[in-house]
Amino acid sequence: MSKGLIGRKLGMTRLFQNEGNSVPVTVITAGPARIVQVKTLEKDGYSAVQLGFGLKRHSNRPEMGHCLKADMEGKAFEVLREFKTNNVEYVPGQVVTLEIFAPGEKISVTGTSKGRGYSGVMKRHGFGGGRATHGCLTPRSAGSIGCAADPSRVFPGKKMAGHYGNARRTVKNLQVVDIRPEYGVILVKGAVPGPNGGLVLLRKN
Repeated sequence: MSKGLIGRKLGMTRLFQNEGNSVPVTVITAGPARIVQVKTLEKDGYSAVQLGFGLKRHSNRPEMGHCLKADMEGKAFEVLREFKTNNVEYVPGQVVTLEIFAPGEKISVTGTSKGRGYSGVMKRHGFGGGRATHGCLTPRSAGSIGCAADPSRVFPGKKMAGHYGNARRTVKNLQVVDIRPEYGVILVKGAVPGPNGGLVLLRKN
């Protein structure tokens, strides 16, 4: 089976279990995705399937031609992503659904974190800041960043102000709390990267 699926984050809520425990969950709509291309060990050097998710409103001929083998006449997928597979025969056009996951198993979720723009060190790295009294003119600055005559430079990787967020992030070992195929959603315990409506990739561990 395919070891992953493409989806979109809908938002967060909580789910009450039979014992009465409140579990925070992220609701993700995932699949169905269609196999567009099959990568084999003999031809490509690795085994994987390329999945297509969503439909583009405007597609060019190369995109439509690439998706033609997946029974997509005159259409193209919005998102194309590859996922590793086991030794199972696949054919283009085959549909992958939420059935590849099961409640209770652990998965990894990859997404793009929210962009915060140019941020200071307190927001970006959690610095404590300067003194909040006695005439401190720079209560949110980083303070000294270098050394004296030796080594006379700022070391690479120094935590400073800069662009924060909008980066690819993966959260591992998230538990699948529930799967509801009738709604096409999967409920994952905890938070996943990205805003509501953001693209996420679900992978089996």
